[in-house]
Amino acid sequence: METDELLKKVRKIQILTQHLVSDTLAGNYHSAFRGTGMEFDEVREYQPGDDVRSIDWNVTARSDKAHVKRFTEEREMTVLLLVDGSSSVNFGSTEQSKMELASEIAATLAFSATKNNDKVGLILFTDKIDLYLPPKKGTAHVLRVIREVLSFEPRHAKTDIRGALEFLGRVQKKRATTFLISDFFDSDFDQRLSMAAGRHDLIAVRIGDKREREIPPLGLVRLEDVETGEQILVDSSSPLGRELLARNYGETTRNLDSDFRKRGMDSVALETGENYLMPLRQLFKKREKKR
Repeated sequence: METDELLKKVRKIQILTQHLVSDTLAGNYHSAFRGTGMEFDEVREYQPGDDVRSIDWNVTARSDKAHVKRFTEEREMTVLLLVDGSSSVNFGSTEQSKMELASEIAATLAFSATKNNDKVGLILFTDKIDLYLPPKKGTAHVLRVIREVLSFEPRHAKTDIRGALEFLGRVQKKRATTFLISDFFDSDFDQRLSMAAGRHDLIAVRIGDKREREIPPLGLVRLEDVETGEQILVDSSSPLGRELLARNYGETTRNLDSDFRKRGMDSVALETGENYLMPLRQLFKKREKKR
């Protein structure tokens, strides 16, 4: 991608996502995601209604008046974006590809994080780890994250979610809020997903395109798996054929969602060309209720 074109795209996404974050998502984000723990704030005199378990007995003994310890939530978090850049993510039947959708989602989450003074890191992967940006604060760093996702050109076609999660485990020892942004066209990552979900607050962001679940009646069409090169000939004019395609896609996505729930993970499904603001808000509000 040419530098001028890339800068224009980065600027466009910056304007769009910062507007969404400032007007709509920032408060929801703050309420939806916990800090890493509690930190001491102050000791003050006991007041009716205070939890007796919070009484500081040392200060109480010295002053002859009951005092309690107050703690506040330590807000600063580390947010990691694991973005799938494999060949299947470059597909799109609208003006927007799944990768472009992923870049907007990554930007929205990154700006939400930086507005709350959280650190943001990026792992871009295919069947290899293509890029790792360690977590940092600040708008300049977020703009680099967006630029790297937008300009990414995969050197490998396939997807290895297991390998990406193994890398996460090596580079991020402390608990982090982690968004796994992928179309999840992969297999054999269940065990590693369980381990990552046990260590981190892992959220699945499943990106898709409507042509993956339904095709128009165009007669005989050749479908190709861009990651393996495998091709099949499909009679798209057959209602039964289209129904089988939709049923297979639906079963796959339902199984994925079921797997996420079993591991205690939150998830959200987004499609190219669709408004992603409401699904994200619903995700944040669901997490608020959990808290």
